Amino acid sequence: MENAEETEKNKADGLKKGTSYLWREWLKPALLIAAIVFPLKSAVADWNWVPSGSMKPTILEGDLVFVNKLAYDLKFPFTLWRLADWSQPRRGDIVVFFSPRDGTRLVKRIVAGPGDTIEIRNNVLILNGEKMKYELQKVVPFANEIYEDDQAIIAKESGRDSTHWVMALPSHRARRDYPTTKIPAGKYFLMGDSRDNSFDSRYFRFVDRKQIVGRVNRVILSFDKNHHYVPRAKRSFSRI
Repeated sequence: MENAEETEKNKADGLKKGTSYLWREWLKPALLIAAIVFPLKSAVADWNWVPSGSMKPTILEGDLVFVNKLAYDLKFPFTLWRLADWSQPRRGDIVVFFSPRDGTRLVKRIVAGPGDTIEIRNNVLILNGEKMKYELQKVVPFANEIYEDDQAIIAKESGRDSTHWVMALPSHRARRDYPTTKIPAGKYFLMGDSRDNSFDSRYFRFVDRKQIVGRVNRVILSFDKNHHYVPRAKRSFSRI
């Protein structure tokens, strides 16, 4: 009887020591790290995988982009409540935001802000009555990344605020026109750089300022989704 009781006591002591070791060496450090990292990801800096080609050729599918959540304001962790504002999103900025349609996190470019008037005619962007300038590019450094259309049109779109690549896909059915619209206060109009392959403000209209999470200006890592996720070494840690 004593041997059985002693065996049970030894088992209980062993379980207690094992649980104490697990808490001390694994669970406690993990919880401490989580308590530091998750609030930082929520309010300071984050990353976002880009699964689609809606921002091509600027951002490629398979890019992991850095999201600067302090670019415009400081938010209370895990909320959209802003504790302080020091800047406003500007035309030309690439941002991460929550879609007003379903709350999905998306990456797009701001093409118009509060008070601006926007119009689109056959993929030509007209901002405040001024047409953007387009310079067609025959040979581009990312030509081997274009799979959507054999006749894809690549151009540099230039306006007063920014110059960047855009792409059109003639074989795709897309919304290439948008009526003259004035952007309300506190709202933004966002579009993908791949103009014929982007679900953006042409479909869900305006994005509220509070839905903008942060600004994207760098690729952290990149993997080619179309070729077995081979790393794109030259894109990693590059500025956008």
